[in-house]
Amino acid sequence: MSATTVTRIPNQGAMSDFVRPFEVASKMTDVVYRCRFSHCWNGIATRHADTIDCKFYVDGKGVVLGLAHTAFMEFQNRAKRYLTDREASFIAAEYLRERLEQEDEHELYDVSDQDVLRIIERLRIR
Repeated sequence: MSATTVTRIPNQGAMSDFVRPFEVASKMTDVVYRCRFSHCWNGIATRHADTIDCKFYVDGKGVVLGLAHTAFMEFQNRAKRYLTDREASFIAAEYLRERLEQEDEHELYDVSDQDVLRIIERLRIR
């Protein structure tokens, strides 16, 4: 994404195409992870967690990022609009990049509301 302010990233096309495949090099192990986005869903229903879950495949293995729903509500209060699924997928991809650079891969990442809001700011989603 560019450094310009983004007002809204609409949902367009197939959900699995929201985030282009990307690679992340680990700073710890020099392993290069190949990542592909799959889809988002409401974690409240499936994991009984107050999250919006985004699934990626990292080197072919499923990885879920649970984005804290409280951050979605905070964003809605500030911006007077909802985050789109595509925006959620971008936030999850950015968090996954950060984690894979710093540590080994995990099957589940719980992304705090502070981290979701920090990444929203970094991506300049308004």
